[in-house]
Amino acid sequence: MTRFSDFANTLKASDIAELLALTEKPEVISFAGGLPAPELFPIDEMKQVDTAIYESEGRQAVQYGTTEGYVPLRNQIAQRMKDKFFVDCKAEDIVVTTGSQQALFILSQILINADETIAMESPSYMGAIMAFNPTRPKYVEVPTDDKGIVPEELDKILAADSSIHLIYVIPEFQNPTGITWPVERRKAFMDVINKYDVVVLEDDPYGEIRYDIEKLPSLKSMDTQGKVVFLGSFSKIFMPGLRLGWIVANPEIIDKFVKYKQAVDLGTSTFGQRQASYYIKMFDMDGHVRQINALYKKRRDLMCDSMAKYFPKECTFTRPQGGLFTWVTLPKNLDAKALMPKALAKDVAYVPGGIFYPNGGNGNHFRLNYSNMPEDRIVEGIKRLGDVLKEALK
Repeated sequence: MTRFSDFANTLKASDIAELLALTEKPEVISFAGGLPAPELFPIDEMKQVDTAIYESEGRQAVQYGTTEGYVPLRNQIAQRMKDKFFVDCKAEDIVVTTGSQQALFILSQILINADETIAMESPSYMGAIMAFNPTRPKYVEVPTDDKGIVPEELDKILAADSSIHLIYVIPEFQNPTGITWPVERRKAFMDVINKYDVVVLEDDPYGEIRYDIEKLPSLKSMDTQGKVVFLGSFSKIFMPGLRLGWIVANPEIIDKFVKYKQAVDLGTSTFGQRQASYYIKMFDMDGHVRQINALYKKRRDLMCDSMAKYFPKECTFTRPQGGLFTWVTLPKNLDAKALMPKALAKDVAYVPGGIFYPNGGNGNHFRLNYSNMPEDRIVEGIKRLGDVLKEALK
């Protein structure tokens, strides 16, 4: 019998994962994933990109590269950080990662020890919790309202617990709730964290996916003490299968991050990085993002309008101004996980909300994704969910 590490022995398949596996059936209308719309992937353009890469760089395009990443792409990311997120940075402040998930894992490994505490919004992104868990931290859920994390509550928590060295937040179109922090809330948050010895992970994979609101200053753009690490991603604005993300951080963090990443994968795909870089150079990335936003806005509107029509009035939901998700709140006596088999029996799926809380509870919520399903299936799926909820409330 194979001997595994103590941590490996804690790993087990969740019952939710087993339920979600059923959503792979083609007849299921699944709002469970966070998948971009595949019909918008620029496949024809990428055929031209690949040819251009080989013609320009030949075999060098598939040679090993530096751990920090392909310099032309890092320069393009630096420009994008300035244009889209109001952050002045240089290529040396950036490391290209194998998706944001890798960045979350490495950052937790280099920034906290076992039994130290990570502060998070309540609820928060379940993928971040998965990335942090191998470090074996404790979690504190900071009270969060419809404008984001509550600064006054965070201040009290930080003052009372000196073991908190890491704070994880998603200020733009948060996963799972879809809410966005207003500028005043961001400023108040930064005033609080500047008082303490903490690092903030600002995860922003959705920041360019916006419909009803102009881009707001990122936390990193307000960072005067080098405490904020910005995590960006090409997954939602380009093609998720390339697994391309990046971090922007102070030199000390970059140094430790690169050394750890060398032990993990030596470096992110050199060809994939070139694919993104050449696409940005050859085609209109901003125009591509505008196409994404137009389609997702249409689907957001259709899902929210359908919920208003078909859901019982006792069930509420967010109307996000961007991103991929809306968050449904049920009456306290209903449990979304318990209702999941009934929804699957009608060939419709969602993600029960309890897994977005690192300390559990809060079962009367679920997350819906609207980016991936065609319009007719959105309406039909929401109608079926409405029937499930009405039956549960009888």
